[in-house]
Amino acid sequence: MKTVPFWKDDVSHPAKLPSHVPPREVDVAIVGGGYTGLHAALRLAKQGVSVAVLEQGQIGNGASAVNGGQVAPGLKLPIRKIFQKYGPELGRQLWDGSIAAVEHLEQTLAAEQISCDYTGKGGLALAYRPSHYEAMVKDAEWLVRELDFHHIEVVSRERLHEEVGSDVYYGGLLERMGGGLHPAKYVYGLAQAAARAGACISENTKALKISRSAGNDGFQVTTGRGVIKAGQVLVATNGYTGDLVKAIQRRIFTVGSYMITTAPLSPSMQRELSPKNRVMYDTKWFLNYFRLTPDGRMSMGGRNNLSSGLDLIESARNLGEALVRIFPQLKGVPITHSWTGQLGLTFNVMPYIGQVDGIYHAFGYAGHGVALSGYLGKEVADLMSRQSTDSPFTRISPETSVFYHGHAWFLPVVASYYRFLDMVS
Repeated sequence: MKTVPFWKDDVSHPAKLPSHVPPREVDVAIVGGGYTGLHAALRLAKQGVSVAVLEQGQIGNGASAVNGGQVAPGLKLPIRKIFQKYGPELGRQLWDGSIAAVEHLEQTLAAEQISCDYTGKGGLALAYRPSHYEAMVKDAEWLVRELDFHHIEVVSRERLHEEVGSDVYYGGLLERMGGGLHPAKYVYGLAQAAARAGACISENTKALKISRSAGNDGFQVTTGRGVIKAGQVLVATNGYTGDLVKAIQRRIFTVGSYMITTAPLSPSMQRELSPKNRVMYDTKWFLNYFRLTPDGRMSMGGRNNLSSGLDLIESARNLGEALVRIFPQLKGVPITHSWTGQLGLTFNVMPYIGQVDGIYHAFGYAGHGVALSGYLGKEVADLMSRQSTDSPFTRISPETSVFYHGHAWFLPVVASYYRFLDMVS
């Protein structure tokens, strides 16, 4: 078993991806070369804005190349809770934004001819308890009634075998939008598209300091490869946000997520486990998400601890046991890869676009970032270039805690609470 991400082991960093020393001056400097930063760079470059993407490692070193590759509408916070907290007008706009995020991803793949094994076959939420299924039925009725959203279908337990080769769930909710993709192929394709559009991609270029320029007419970004003068700056680091701008760091904290893949399965086993080849996830607080990879493996992600530093051998053992509980057919099938990546969560569990001292940031996808991150990258780019003046994601007020200064000391307590909820829900 390899303790490296399957996706990056499957597709290596492209040798032809252009990487340059950052220019001395640009209109916009973007810190972070993941989905958010690259979508922003692509959008800005196509508008004629000079832009440099500053990636501290190589493109693909963060979560954008190692996630589960699941594309779906919605946000981490359930839409009915969003309506209760933010009101129906903003709630609807945020929901519409999540749908537009899926559409934006699909449009980008087509326009830029990015080949990343996108399935477009939708996803399935699986009820971990009978009460979860009852809630799904009510949620589906609400989505149709209140949001006129008809891309869903409740799947009873009696029909669930049509969708998944497991007997442990009590029903499901099918979402016909979205699907699965190869995250490493996607992020590499985005970087190449941004470069073709004219963005400067600067790998191995860590941003060390951001300060106001003399005369207050922009910013100076100090990097390990020199100083860049930038009219505007976007911090697009999500789950890898450090103390570059401490006030921004205090608005987000990091949670670890873990994944495994099996050895390739026979075509008949693939059809048995996932007859429609959809992406799937369950409704536990410590959820599991799984799908077939393009080459016919079963991949699975999740956690029973929120730390980002668990032992990958132990993680593989835990996830492997969970996988066999869901799919007993996989008992004895080797696990070939075990790895981890970092999610970015905000204190209100909402993604948003904000500014601190004029420095833009967009993050907080909480595991829903494959589609949302690119869309917020596009949205913040339009704000920075003044192609638009508003986005619903700018109207989410950032939250933090007086007790949090960059070290998420509270995660073990939260993890214990989630385990309790999974036992009693």
